[in-house]
This record gives sequence, structure tokens and C-alpha cells, in this order.
Amino acid sequence: MDLLTHSCRIRRVLTVLFIVAVWLACATTTPLFAYVDPVTRSPSPSGVLRGADIPEQNWQPGHRGVDLRAEVGETIHAAGDGVVAFAGVVAGTPVVSIDHPDGLRTTYLPVNAWVTEGDEVTEAEPIGVLAAPTDGSSGLHWGALTGPDRYIDPLSLLDAPVIRLKPVDGPEERPL
Repeated sequence: MDLLTHSCRIRRVLTVLFIVAVWLACATTTPLFAYVDPVTRSPSPSGVLRGADIPEQNWQPGHRGVDLRAEVGETIHAAGDGVVAFAGVVAGTPVVSIDHPDGLRTTYLPVNAWVTEGDEVTEAEPIGVLAAPTDGSSGLHWGALTGPDRYIDPLSLLDAPVIRLKPVDGPEERPL
């Protein structure tokens, strides 16, 4: 092995170690990527404050949706095309529910509605603003039902992110 080949290998190893070190440093303080919340349409570094915990039976305890990072007064958008099934207050909490053509119903709370029952909405259309929480939670609660009482994790409705990796080495080795 000549000195040039050895130098290139050392450079490659050091580059990989540097990338791993940067990734580890960032993993504890900053996420590697930000995504756009499907409901608020705003970038969110961590997005989900509390995940879904759908019980096997509806009478069992659980969390029937996800809590997404959003600020009081932030505009909330419809996750898809549909018709407003409900816009009002339930047990002191403002709620908006939208029926979608595929039989899915999404719910958003606490949201002070800009829409009324029967309004047709399109994906990403503003439907209201996030209200102050009434139960001590924070952010937007986003739920989804298929059928009358079958809750699902709304995050399962989202497309998986596309991740593309760039090779460490280019198509050809360049001497130092």
C-alpha cells in the first residue's frame, strides 16, 4: 500500500468519525431534521408532544390521538378534504371534527372554529385557531376515527419521510 492510498483511507475514516461525532452531538440537543406538522402546517423540531395510545376496547383508558406542538392562537388547518361534522364545545373544550370522503373523521381540539357544521373544507384550509387548553395539556390534540368508534393513530395517515443518504466518497478518489 503506497502512502497516497493510506492517506486517502485515513481521511475517509476521519471523515466518517467526524460525521458520527457531529450526529451524536446534535442528537441530544437538536433533531436531525424538522418536519411540518400535518395540521398546523408549521415546522416543528420535535412535533409530537404525546403519542397515541389507542386502547383495544373504547371503554379502556388510553390516549385517542396525538398531541402536536402548537401555540395558543396559532392557525389550525384541515388535514384533508371533507365536510365539517361538528364545530362547537364539548365539556368546556372547543372542538372541530371533519368527515373525509374515505369514511375517516379527524378531530382537532382545543380549537376555536372558523368553520361551521356542514362547511366543505379542503386540505390545508384554515379551520380555526388553537385555544387555551382546558385540561392542563399543551398543544393541539389531533384524533382520527374510522367507523363510528374505531380510533386509529393519526400519524399512521402520514406518508413516511423520504431519506436520501449521500455517499462519503465521491465517484472518484482525488489525491490530497
